[in-house]
Amino acid sequence: MAKRGGFPGGMPGNMNNLMKQAQRMQRQMEETSKELEEKEYTASAGGGAVTVTVSGKKEVLSVKLTEEVVDPDDIEMLQDLIVAATNEALRKMEEESSAAMAKLTGGLGGLGGGFPF
Repeated sequence: MAKRGGFPGGMPGNMNNLMKQAQRMQRQMEETSKELEEKEYTASAGGGAVTVTVSGKKEVLSVKLTEEVVDPDDIEMLQDLIVAATNEALRKMEEESSAAMAKLTGGLGGLGGGFPF
């Protein structure tokens, strides 16, 4: 009676190498993710009137305001500047993260995305 599935004598060499490469890539991705989470990204709006720093974990770490931007008669402008600076800092973080992961995966677009099976 024939065995179902598998390869007699273990995996062929190229399959074994593929598994090793996948494991190495996974370790590199985990290390890169950890490094990116520890980084800080800063952006400003209103010519530097509002500066926001976020972490790689998508947490706002600080918001700095210049005195002249604090106008009690124009709270909306201050709110808009804070939102703009925060979004720009998050965009920088996402851009660096995407670039670092694309570098590791060689543009596979996710695991298995470029494989013909």
